[in-house]
Amino acid sequence: MRIASTRRETMSSDVPRPPAPILKRSLSIAGHQTSISLEEPFWRALKDIALREQLSLAGLVARIDEARKGVGLSSALRLHVLEDLQRRAADRPEAS
Repeated sequence: MRIASTRRETMSSDVPRPPAPILKRSLSIAGHQTSISLEEPFWRALKDIALREQLSLAGLVARIDEARKGVGLSSALRLHVLEDLQRRAADRPEAS
């Protein structure tokens, strides 16, 4: 005899992942050194974006830094990665 479980089965997407490690990097932006702390996946994504746009990582960060308004640099970098992913997802043809 099987007893019905009221507990929802755990799906792999429901299992919490350990947080990504935060890495601190020093870059020269507009002639001065600055330290930026971001999770490792964001650093990887920024490097990919810089490569696609034929910029150095420091060049991409400087461009984002110049354009940000009222938000911290780390947040501006995360938002840039999110916006890039959203743009690329919107440009992809729909799956049939």
